Amino acid sequence: MRLTLHVWRQANSAARGGMVTYQLDDVSPDESFLEMLDKLNEQLIERGEEPVAFDHDCREGICGSCSLMIDGIAHGPDAATTTCQLHMRRFRDGAEIYIEPWRAKAFPVLRDLITDRSAFDRVIQAGGYVSVNTGSAPDANAVPVPKADADAAMDAAACIGCGACVATCKNASAMLFVGAKLAHLARLPQGQAERRMRAKRMVEQMDAEGFGACTNQLECEAVCPKEIRVSVIAAMNRDFLRSSVF
Repeated sequence: MRLTLHVWRQANSAARGGMVTYQLDDVSPDESFLEMLDKLNEQLIERGEEPVAFDHDCREGICGSCSLMIDGIAHGPDAATTTCQLHMRRFRDGAEIYIEPWRAKAFPVLRDLITDRSAFDRVIQAGGYVSVNTGSAPDANAVPVPKADADAAMDAAACIGCGACVATCKNASAMLFVGAKLAHLARLPQGQAERRMRAKRMVEQMDAEGFGACTNQLECEAVCPKEIRVSVIAAMNRDFLRSSVF
């Protein structure tokens, strides 16, 4: 395959960035998208040019690091797929591909395709944990959890914090992410003691970080690689309202 790549290049957070075009030949359709970027970087290094900086770690779709806008779609054209799981067979020979970082005020660009997503960390630090002393670990199945609640908690816990929901939302809302983290603990017995306080603290921190509000467009659900549903946002809003009233 022969590709034309339009890649966002930016030296640092203070520099002015722009799209740079590269031609890449001999791309195998069996390569992953990140392997294709590795090949591009090998050629750039051979020519004495700066390689394209991008985040990655597990390359197995579980860490959320490989966050890219590909042709205007978070993580690319395949549903329920992270960038590292996207393969070049999804593109036609001779295709032009536009590759950009996340675009959100709360995710400033550090360099090229790398953004600072530490805002998510601060939201978690505000309350995304259980701090109540529950003693030693109980025996397996000692605390009964209804299957429906266990399944819902596991579905919410699948969120990998990649930020695709923020990048694709016209308001740069982080409500799907925050809702997933809250729903995970809210459906389990261990999370009940701090449930309302947790919702209040995390939502307030989310607002302080500069994320926008949800206007129910559902773009976040459409691009979430772990298929988190917007029902977690409704649950988050209910808990936040209760924390504000009671």
